[in-house]
Amino acid sequence: MGHRARHRRAATVKRMPRIDFNCDVGEGCGDDAAILPWVTSANIACGAHAGDADTMRATLRLCRALGVVAGAHPGYPDRDHFGRRELPLDAADVTALVREQVRALAAIAREEGVVLRHVKPHGALYNRSARDRVVADAIASAVASVDLALVLVGLSGSASLDAAQAHGLRTAHEVFAERGYDADGRLLPRGTPGAVIDDLDGATAQALALARGTPLALADGHTLQLRADTLCLHGDRPDAATFARTLREALDAAGVTVAPLS
Repeated sequence: MGHRARHRRAATVKRMPRIDFNCDVGEGCGDDAAILPWVTSANIACGAHAGDADTMRATLRLCRALGVVAGAHPGYPDRDHFGRRELPLDAADVTALVREQVRALAAIAREEGVVLRHVKPHGALYNRSARDRVVADAIASAVASVDLALVLVGLSGSASLDAAQAHGLRTAHEVFAERGYDADGRLLPRGTPGAVIDDLDGATAQALALARGTPLALADGHTLQLRADTLCLHGDRPDAATFARTLREALDAAGVTVAPLS
């Protein structure tokens, strides 16, 4: 076989899909010990919307024991609404809030011999940063001031990732197994029809489509194509452990390489 023929053959080899599988943990409302064996990355609550120094330490120890990559999950300081209500904070306040939470987790991680890999904002702060460049810049500035080696995780294709890159950070485009999307790639607001996928088969089908790069068929007839570096499962679901295991087994069976962000 000549050089050109070999080159043509190599060019036709399809690259196997690869994705990180992350879960929000350390929030005091899920069975983290049952969830973490099935994921590759953990977003750990940093004491604002949920968690405290003890839960951060315990979750970091679980991550270390299971070989799960650890990251910070900073949110609004609003425990009554689990960080899912938007607060009227200006950019300076957001920067200070995020920096404080990431530093708090990083300090405990150093004590436990764990290196933080990423930062993913939580709840309303995450959604606001996806559409509001000022808030996205405030978060990116905070993360960059702590450690430029951290990866900023944000909604796929959103303003949060543009801001992170502008601040010299690496980024990860995140997609969701059990959340619904609109035609613009935004998450449907919680409480609206289709916002949360409670059907395990439906969530599995969506996860596989996203991991493979297949367009999603939306309820309104549109299709949606998203870049997928990391797949999220919410750890506060009462059935999160079952979802985690089923999704991971489905990804493995489909030939998707499930591995931490690199």
